[in-house]
Amino acid sequence: MFMAVVLSAPRQSSTRARSENAVDEEQRITYRAQIQAAGKDYSVNQAQIRSRVIPRRGLLVAAGEHDSGTGLEMAISRGLRCCQRIFSWIPVVIISSVVLWSYYAYVFELCFFTLHNTLEKVTYILVFHVCFVMFCWTYWKAIFTPPSTPSKKFHLSFSDKERYEMEERPDVQKQILIDIAKKLPIFTRAQSGAIRFCDRCQLIKPDRCHHCSVCETCVLKMDHHCPWVNNCVGFSNYKFFLLFLSYSMLYCVFIAATVFQYFLKFWVGELPNDRAKFHVLFLLFVALMFFVSLMFLFGYHCWLVAKNRSTLEAFSAPVFHNGPDRNGFNVGVRKNLTQVFGEDKRLWLFPVFTSQGDGHYFPLRTLCESQNPLLASEGRWGEDGGSDEDSTDGEMEHDPSVTIDVES
Repeated sequence: MFMAVVLSAPRQSSTRARSENAVDEEQRITYRAQIQAAGKDYSVNQAQIRSRVIPRRGLLVAAGEHDSGTGLEMAISRGLRCCQRIFSWIPVVIISSVVLWSYYAYVFELCFFTLHNTLEKVTYILVFHVCFVMFCWTYWKAIFTPPSTPSKKFHLSFSDKERYEMEERPDVQKQILIDIAKKLPIFTRAQSGAIRFCDRCQLIKPDRCHHCSVCETCVLKMDHHCPWVNNCVGFSNYKFFLLFLSYSMLYCVFIAATVFQYFLKFWVGELPNDRAKFHVLFLLFVALMFFVSLMFLFGYHCWLVAKNRSTLEAFSAPVFHNGPDRNGFNVGVRKNLTQVFGEDKRLWLFPVFTSQGDGHYFPLRTLCESQNPLLASEGRWGEDGGSDEDSTDGEMEHDPSVTIDVES
């Protein structure tokens, strides 16, 4: 009997140890998920994970254990995010309200109640509605066209993600991402010269791709996040954004040009002093104010298109294997325009998607078309996954200076 008790003691202790290890691993996974949800780098929090799971007399008590305060914090966080989404639509509502008022003021107060010449009235109304429809169409497309995100080829697979997250040695983590990056058409690096990796989206960033903290996703050829359209301006809607600026200017110019003579008549007292006077006065001032601000913004983006740069690249030059180069993607004004507006010039002025490519790779200035691997090997980056295994980037493979920089 005594021997049985002695022999069973180690078994019970080993069973308890295995149970505690299972709970320990469960707590680590839970805290790791919390870290990733908060957008932090899991690889630099390995020590924190181990330190926050504290064994106490055979029981594991997690320091990050959910309590009543955690639920309250989550509710507050969700409420703040909901308020942020609602408030983000305020600029769009302001623009829409101004446009709707301008429609009423121009069509009714000016054309119907002020003008007496029928031909002039009909001409003004027809041209105004053409400008109004094109403005609303482009504005709608700029707002509701979702930003393009990287394809699955740039995301870490489930096995690679688990291997990367569970690996505690930084050198091995770097090697995992290097092996993945070798199969992708990537030519740009981080400012430190490292491969660009987004820890929040768990993907290797394609060229010209950046993470938007407002949209909470990586956006292909991201230009900027525009509050006036409440959307990220990038590869999928950059043409729509440019057309929105151009038709906004045209809308303002037409209103100011046709209203100006009646503004003078009201000013000198040739027309009766009724409520139409105030609508006409405000129409002219608002149109001129918006035109001046749009003129500078539109001119700046025309310069960016001619140079084939995004707003982010204009402030921070993209880094290639040979260093930073602001003109790395500049292949000439004509080709730069074609990349944004497409080959068919008949569709340039209409808000339909005609941009070239899929936003994952772009021709480089330093390579001609016959030598550019992005054009010569474009078929290898298609949907056929088997071809990716054979295609590697030789410069990246043999470059001993390649490092990985976790970039959020």
